[in-house]
Order: sequence, then C-alpha cells, then structure tokens
Amino acid sequence: MARDELTNIQVYRKKWNINIGIIIFGVIFIYLVVTVLMYLTNKHVSAYEVREGSILKDTAYTGLIIRDETVVNAEADGYVNYFAPEGSKVGAKTRVYTLSDKKLEFADATSESQELTSEEQSSILMKTQSFCESFKEQQFSDVYTLKNSVSNILESKSSQSRQSQLDGMVTEGMEGLQIYSAASDGVIVYSTDGYENTTISDVTEDMIAKKDYQATGLKNNSRVKAGSPVYKLIKDNNWTAVILLDDAAAQEMADMKSVKVRFSKDNETAVAGFSIYNTKDANLGFLTFDNSMIRYAEERYLDMELILEDESGLKIPKSSVADKKFYLVPENYLTQGGNSKETGVLINNGKEDAQFKNVEVYYRDKENKMVYLDPNVFDKNTSLREPDGSETYPLKKTKSLKGVYNINKGYAVFKQIHILCESEDYYIVEAGNDYGLANYDHIALDGSEVHENDVVF
Repeated sequence: MARDELTNIQVYRKKWNINIGIIIFGVIFIYLVVTVLMYLTNKHVSAYEVREGSILKDTAYTGLIIRDETVVNAEADGYVNYFAPEGSKVGAKTRVYTLSDKKLEFADATSESQELTSEEQSSILMKTQSFCESFKEQQFSDVYTLKNSVSNILESKSSQSRQSQLDGMVTEGMEGLQIYSAASDGVIVYSTDGYENTTISDVTEDMIAKKDYQATGLKNNSRVKAGSPVYKLIKDNNWTAVILLDDAAAQEMADMKSVKVRFSKDNETAVAGFSIYNTKDANLGFLTFDNSMIRYAEERYLDMELILEDESGLKIPKSSVADKKFYLVPENYLTQGGNSKETGVLINNGKEDAQFKNVEVYYRDKENKMVYLDPNVFDKNTSLREPDGSETYPLKKTKSLKGVYNINKGYAVFKQIHILCESEDYYIVEAGNDYGLANYDHIALDGSEVHENDVVF
C-alpha cells in the first residue's frame, strides 16, 4: 500500500514564457524578406553622373587652292638667282632675281660666320620646349608643325646669307650680272603648275583629286631661257579652297553660309564663307577666305578639317532625355504667399479670398513672359486669379519641354535642358541654366522609366 501511495504523482503543464528575443528576431527577419522581395520586384533606376564635356564633329578634306596669280617670264637667257625669299611680299621696285652668263658661287651658309644668332637659337629652343611640354600622341601632326617651324628659321638664315652675297656681287659690279625687279606688288612664289589662270568655274573633280598634277620648282643657279617662267606673284589676299563633297555631306551642309576650318599643316583655324555648287557628276564645296593667304602661298593643295560642331557644356546620354508637358502661365500670375517667400499662384475658387498654392517653376520663357508649371499639382478645370487684379486665367494651354530627371535627393525631379549639339549617343547641353543641370548632378540613365517625384532606391 505504501508503494502505491508513493507512485501516485500528478504532472502539471509547464507555464509557457514569452521570449522577447525571438519576437524581435522574427520581426527583423520578416522585414528583411519583404525588403529583398521589394528590391527584386521593383523597377531599378540606374544613375548617371553629369560631367562637363564636349563634342567635336569634323571631317577631313583636301582642297584645291584658287588664287589671283600671275606668272612672270624671264627676259633673257641665263642662270637665275633670287634676292627675295619665297613667300615674302615684294613691291614693284623690289629686286627679285638676277641673270648671269654662268653659275654663281656662294659660300657655305653653315660656316662659322653664318652661325645662328642668339635670337634664332632661342626661338628654336622655345619652339622645341613648347612642343615637348604639350605633345600628345593623338596629335602627332604637331611633329610636322615643329619641323616646319625649325626649317623656316634655317631656310631664312640660308636665304639671308645668299642674298647678302648676291648684294656683294652687285656692289662689286660683277660682269654679266643683270638685275630684275618685281613686275608688280604681291607675294612671290618660285614654282608653277599650270593652274595659275584657273578660275572657280574651271574646277573639275579630276583637278581636286590631283589627277595628272605636276608642279615645277624654280631653283637658284638653274638655267632658264627667255620667255620661260622665273617666278609667280599672288596679288590678292582673297583665296578659295575647293573640296569634293559626297551626297550626304552636301545635303547636311546645304544651308550653311560659313564654316570653321582647321588647317592640318599648322593647326591654325579660320572661318570661311561656304557655298555648294552641284555639277552633273560631283558636289563642289567652295571655302572662301579673306586672310591667311601668305601662310599657304606655296601650297596648291591643302589638307583641312571642317569643324561642323564644336560645343562644350554638360555631357548627358540620349537615353536620359524625356519629354514632359507643362501648363503655360503668364509670369504676372506668380506671387508670394502670406508671410513666406514661397512662390505660388492664386487659385480662383469663386470667393473673394483666392486660395494660395505654392508651385515650382520648371522653366521661365523671358521672351514671351511665360512660366512652365507642373499640371499634376492642379485639379482639372482650374483657373488662376491675377494677384493684383481681378483677371482670371484658365489652365488649358500646354507645351512640352525636353529634360532629364535629377535624382540627387533620392526622388525624381524634372530638369529642363537646352541641347547645344549631339553625337550618336550623347548630347551636350547648356550649363549654368537656373532651371537646368549642374556639373556632378546625378540623373536617371533611362528617362522613360521615371516620373516626377518617384522615389529612387
């Protein structure tokens, strides 16, 4: 009996205790799961950082140079030697060349007495130093610019030496030496090519392509016959470069009256008058200049680049650009509400005291005195009341603006843009606009996926 009484034990249910740590962990876990699901299912907005940039659109051509040129012929037989350096200006009384019965002997221009002056040495050193400091592999043509600069200094030195010796021979009264002056004013060139009398109307596609082109140089101490060319004069600073255009380029440039040109020889730029003449077989572009002729006096053909677009500003991808409609409102309907400095308008509610509503101005057309307001912040059939009068203005007239969505603050804000130029994938837009973008702004990469005030994760 005692044993039975000892084993009669009753088991009571253990009281359940709430574990606050498990509850907190569960809440956090559920939050993370929901956040991940929202991230995976929501539309993601890629950002693009706006940076300053430029777009250069240029096309390379070779132009045939047409100028007012006159070939001067020798008046007698003999060996010709020149006083005036090639490419220099001469007057009607300037001594240009001599004719002699035999070749003249000149001392070597590289002798010690003909060494470069300190100024000439300094000039070469400065040009070389400048080249070394600014050289870029993308601009290898600068090497030839340096070469031409140094060659011009050395050739000038050699020419000065020869001219000095020739002057000495004349002073000494050397027998059989005849002196001839320039036929008229102009820039002197010692070569001929048969194109001296060519006019713009004579130019053909074959001439631009250098077909059968041949130039003849005229050198010192060479034998000439009476009536043969000894030099030519360029009499006018106006000149024309004729280029060959394909159909696409001719169509693109059809309305252009001027164009910016960069010359490959020395990287100099100039603005040329422009016109197109369409022949049966070709499209000829005429570039007219009224300066810089003397720099290229020795050239019949000149390599050049036409700079059709060269704009700097803020560079943005084309995919970022979107169109948005706005209400057009006269700017005199804008006011400031109450004691605040917020800009807004007065809603005409039919009562004596109109309702003030603050608004954001997206663009201000100063010429027409109109402002652009977001239609999404107004009810349909809304009309505005003039702040200083009783006139009303119904919100009906709309107009679209091109712009991008700025996402600096984590939500989308439309910013108007003014496009300056474009390439295949990018626009260059105006910087410094009060209603536009600034350098380092972040915008939506795809403007079609974003709307005003969308929250961007």
